[in-house]
Amino acid sequence: MGGWEKFNHFAVMMLKIAYVNILWIVFTVLGLGVLGLFPSTGAMFTIVNKWLNNEPVEKIFQMFLKTYKKEFISLNKFGLFFILIGYILIYDFMFLQKNVDKLQFLFPILLFLSISYIVTLFYFFPVYIQFEMKFFQYIKQSFLIAASSLIETILILTAGMLLGILVNLIPGIIPFFTGSVLAVAITWCSNRAFLKINSKKKMITQE
Repeated sequence: MGGWEKFNHFAVMMLKIAYVNILWIVFTVLGLGVLGLFPSTGAMFTIVNKWLNNEPVEKIFQMFLKTYKKEFISLNKFGLFFILIGYILIYDFMFLQKNVDKLQFLFPILLFLSISYIVTLFYFFPVYIQFEMKFFQYIKQSFLIAASSLIETILILTAGMLLGILVNLIPGIIPFFTGSVLAVAITWCSNRAFLKINSKKKMITQE
């Protein structure tokens, strides 16, 4: 592949990523925000995962809509769970700030729980779209993979922070290169973590 072909491939990929980001925002809004966020994010991760695995996605909109409809109820159950836990953590932080003198010793524990919550949420969608499990098994495995794949987890957190800085500097990219770009980073790191875990399992089995 020559220089022009590489540039053309990159440009087309950027357009696709921007298109998926727009779909992600639109379908989140169509689901009234809260109800649309998790199904829309699941559809986005499904498409991104296929791209990174070199699987053909001929009709992006149709696949996005199909996944959105199929996983709407299931992913909203997880959405309710994560939103509830997130609300509890935020409430605890606010309560801790008001009683910092008496409860300062609880801050490290709450910080650990918050970081665990964030990294579990990051790994949840890659785990959900690639494996069949029971409800809480998805949560458990997402956390365990995050905890056992520190390099990949750090890379994901770094990508999230860099994207946040970029959005702050260039707000105009929000409709085109936010959720989808982060989904690419998370999926790439997650797939790398899955491969490492599978390799370790094979080595243990062979021994």
